[in-house]
Amino acid sequence: MENTFTAGVIGAGRMGKIHIENIIHNIPNLKLKLVADIKIDDNLEKWAYEIGVPKLTQDPIEILNDSEINVVIIASSTDTHTKFIQEAAQAKKDIFCEKPIDTDLKRIKETLEIVKKEGVKLMIGFNRRFDRNFKRVREMVTSGQIGTPYIIKVTARDPAPPSIEYIKTSGGMLFDMTIHDWDMARFQVGSEIEEVYTSGAVLVDPEIGKAGDIDTAVVILKFKNGVIGMIDNSRQAVYGYDQRVEVFGSKGCVIADNEPSNTVRLYTAEKIKEDNIPYFFLQRYMDSYAAELQDFLECLRNNKEPSPNGEDGFQNVVIAIAAQKSYEENRPVKISEIVI
Repeated sequence: MENTFTAGVIGAGRMGKIHIENIIHNIPNLKLKLVADIKIDDNLEKWAYEIGVPKLTQDPIEILNDSEINVVIIASSTDTHTKFIQEAAQAKKDIFCEKPIDTDLKRIKETLEIVKKEGVKLMIGFNRRFDRNFKRVREMVTSGQIGTPYIIKVTARDPAPPSIEYIKTSGGMLFDMTIHDWDMARFQVGSEIEEVYTSGAVLVDPEIGKAGDIDTAVVILKFKNGVIGMIDNSRQAVYGYDQRVEVFGSKGCVIADNEPSNTVRLYTAEKIKEDNIPYFFLQRYMDSYAAELQDFLECLRNNKEPSPNGEDGFQNVVIAIAAQKSYEENRPVKISEIVI
């Protein structure tokens, strides 16, 4: 008989709801017992009742003090992540936490030390590693089918920018959006980034610039194993949610293209037409959110270190800080320059 785990979820916003629905509908060996959120209103109560949430609370301490709960899923605001990770670790509960852990490197390090000391497992929610297309790219790279990797290209463009209010509190595009791409590049290449050079601009909306951020960026990466990388980001791709990865090597090249909304094409004398690619990130990545939680449970069952783990979360924030420094100072920045 497989191990059954009992979960408490902290945070019932957009990401929290995704995880809650997956636990209830898609992950039979993870039982949901309690959901905590500081804002419980009629809409949340109605939603929770309709999908079968056993209990809502405004106090996360209820989750931490519940001896039956052995898995804590943290999907609250970023500024609360380290607090809840530390408290869950001290309560001897294994932890899945949404990215990023924090934006302060010292606070992340202190948190990871507590996790290690308490002997619990921590996984960070870089879900794109579990997308079936990107996972297949990694398999082809590691099996040697493209030979020695030389170049990696990652394209990530959102269909429309978020609100200016969101921009102001997001930490900036290189932290909020590109953090997935630092992780994807490291995951595919299997080596750490040692230098970044960022070229950024405000091309989509001047209001984003007024809020202190950029909306368009290209980042050149140098890896310790010699691979050269390129990431290109935009806050607005009018044709849809553009997500692609390419790895080029000594024996060939592997490309993960955008998934079509369907496989239908119209052929006429005038044109060949197909529907646009998905417009929203949930259309593109919904399956990967369930897959990452399933993988986390497998790690708990088999006493394996989760991947991506806390160190991955730390490294991705270090790279984001270096990339921001590169943009501000208009020069390549070595990761070793970022001192805690």
